Amino acid sequence: MATVTTKRLTQARQHAAPYGNNFEQFFNFTTNASGVAQNTDLATAVQVNDVVRIGILPAGLVIHRGEAIVSDAFAATTTADIGFLYVDGVDSTAVPQNAAYFHSALSTAATGRTASAPNAPVRLPKDAYLVLTRKGAADSAVGILDYVVTGELTGPA
Repeated sequence: MATVTTKRLTQARQHAAPYGNNFEQFFNFTTNASGVAQNTDLATAVQVNDVVRIGILPAGLVIHRGEAIVSDAFAATTTADIGFLYVDGVDSTAVPQNAAYFHSALSTAATGRTASAPNAPVRLPKDAYLVLTRKGAADSAVGILDYVVTGELTGPA
């Protein structure tokens, strides 16, 4: 199992709202024809159980939902878990890290949009990586997945 980090982790877009700060952040995971993740520190194809850090979610973010957009299907039988792991590597008892918080076994072998699991909103106590864990099969083809996280940015505790 490898841990892969994208070169551009934050891409925040925040919007002023009368009752707080609407937060919307876009992330991308793209592989080339050999299954090598683009814009990462990995030179080989992403394998089953590899964890790809595709972004950073800031401390104080109240997560409302996520949405996976597969615009170019990955190799057949590929799936992914999508969730968050804390940047400092230390779990929180208040909000435990969960590598499958948004999606468990999300099919990436076909194009489409998929809303996240209906989890109760959580407020991140510290910065967390948005992670994609490859499941099903190793990457071996071109694939494009964009991920959108929305919520309310309340600031760190």
